[in-house]
Amino acid sequence: MVHRLFREQQLNCDIETAWKFFSSANNLSRITPEDMKFVVLTKTENDEIYEGMIIDYHISPMLGIKMNWRTEIRQVAFQESFTDFQAKGPYRLWNHFHEFIPNDQGVLMRDTVDYELPLGFLGEIAHGLFVKHKLEHIFAYRYKILEDMFNKKITS
Repeated sequence: MVHRLFREQQLNCDIETAWKFFSSANNLSRITPEDMKFVVLTKTENDEIYEGMIIDYHISPMLGIKMNWRTEIRQVAFQESFTDFQAKGPYRLWNHFHEFIPNDQGVLMRDTVDYELPLGFLGEIAHGLFVKHKLEHIFAYRYKILEDMFNKKITS
């Protein structure tokens, strides 16, 4: 069964700043919980994202078990959106669409993740027991970090 995770967050920055940050694979570890031991393995000459780009990672989603994850950038609309697709990893399907919408307050960022677990009904049981909760935890952590980075009010 394909599941969908949708999140949106208002960022107090311009589109150039948002795009530069989110389209860089090197920033992923900054917005991923430390207990996941997320490491970007792919070294890039520059941080410009492009269709067909392959990015390799190590991640430990549970019990300290290290997994390899490979994503392919399948779609890029400069300063509007991009899609990363799991080419290799723990999911049967992982398709993450990132969207950036400039507005009067800065940029509205939207994440839409369509995902499916392997192993049929066993995967569905795992989804209900811990995978859904883990994904919600990851995106809640990301939300908090991004609030601190982009929306923190400076008081005197």
